[in-house]
Amino acid sequence: MHCTDACVYPYPDGDSTIRRIALTARELGLDSVVVPGAVPQSFRGVEIVGAVFYRKSHPGSGRVPNGTQGAGWVLALAQAGEYAANRALLRSGNGMVLRGLHATPKNSFDHILSRIAAEKGIAVDIDFSPVIKERGSPRQRALQKYADVIRLHRKFDFPLTVSTGARSVLEMRSPREMAALGRLIGLERQETQEALATVGRLLFPGKAVEVVG
Repeated sequence: MHCTDACVYPYPDGDSTIRRIALTARELGLDSVVVPGAVPQSFRGVEIVGAVFYRKSHPGSGRVPNGTQGAGWVLALAQAGEYAANRALLRSGNGMVLRGLHATPKNSFDHILSRIAAEKGIAVDIDFSPVIKERGSPRQRALQKYADVIRLHRKFDFPLTVSTGARSVLEMRSPREMAALGRLIGLERQETQEALATVGRLLFPGKAVEVVG
C-alpha cells in the first residue's frame, strides 16, 4: 500500500460503485483506497481498506473478522471537532487517522496535540475536497488550516495521510494530481508521496512500505 487515497465514498454515499472506484483507482495509479463502512476486499489488484469512524475511545487500527473472506484490514478514522474533543480522541488510541480538521474551529489542533499525535503514531488527514470544490472564504479557511497542520507536521513529525473525499470517480485524483494539489497548500512532492504511503504504515507497523516516486 504505497499509494492510498485515504478516504473515498462509493454508493450509496456517492454515485459510483466500489468496483468502479477500484477500477478507476488502478487506472490512476493507486493501489488502495480507504472506504468507510466497506468490507475489506480486492478488485483487480486494488485493495479496498475498510474504515470505521470513532468519535470517542476506540481500539485503533487492526485486523478484524471480515465475515465472508476470513479477515481484512480496517482503519480507525476519527472525526475532528473542538479542541477538547480532539485531545480526548488522540489520548484514547494509537494508529488512527484524524479527519476533518479543515472544518474545525480555530486553535482546535496545536503543538500539544501535535506532540501527542507524534508519540502515538496518529495521522492527520489532508482532505483535498475543500481545495477542489470550495470557493471564496471556505476554501481560504481550509488552505490556512492545512498550512498550520503542515507547519506542525514538520516540527513534530506526526504522520500525514491524503485523501480526495471523492463521491464519484470523476472526483478521484492520481498521485501526480494529488502532488500538485499538495503544492497549493505547501506540501513538497516528497511529503505527498510519503503521505500516500501512510495508510500502509498504519496497518502494517514495523513493515517497510515502499514510497514510489
